[in-house]
Amino acid sequence: MKKVSREKDSRFGHVILALALCLLCSVYVAAQSSRTAQREDAEFGPIVRAYLGYLRAQQEVVDDRVSRREIDRRYYLHNSNRIRALRQVAVRIARENENDYLPELEAVSLDEFEQLFEEPLPEPSALLVGETFRYQFRFVEAVTVQREKFYVFARLDPYEQAELRKQSEKKAKTAPQTETVSPPVSDSATRPRRANSP
Repeated sequence: MKKVSREKDSRFGHVILALALCLLCSVYVAAQSSRTAQREDAEFGPIVRAYLGYLRAQQEVVDDRVSRREIDRRYYLHNSNRIRALRQVAVRIARENENDYLPELEAVSLDEFEQLFEEPLPEPSALLVGETFRYQFRFVEAVTVQREKFYVFARLDPYEQAELRKQSEKKAKTAPQTETVSPPVSDSATRPRRANSP
């Protein structure tokens, strides 16, 4: 009887040891990935680093929700891919501009366009980089993450919106009139020429 009891205690001890090791490993891996992300972000200024930290926090929320089975796998993958797309674009913009500034970025899939735009929706195949829509959004680029395509837009701040409206009004004022004006009719077209005698 004592032998069976010792064997149970021994197994129980092994299970606890294995769980403790798994917990330590997961903590170590999380700490390492956090340090790696911080090292990668060190090249940027505080504003860009804050945005990348915000994206990491968003990913942690999504990870937590899926671990508690609050969201399904498809929703989890979609939002994780969106976060990766935003990070990819933010890092590219920050490196290209060499400036500690990022616009407010929005990433939407094809069936989410109505979240940003009213009818008629922009045609995704006709989007041009830098094109603005309704003085609110500027198209940045399309990004594919794990075979899922996201269209990334920068939300224009109120100053940019006002400047665009001003430029549009100025163009409208200086644009040539499109009314068709009939050319003046010359005398030679209406009266016969008088012949002069020599």
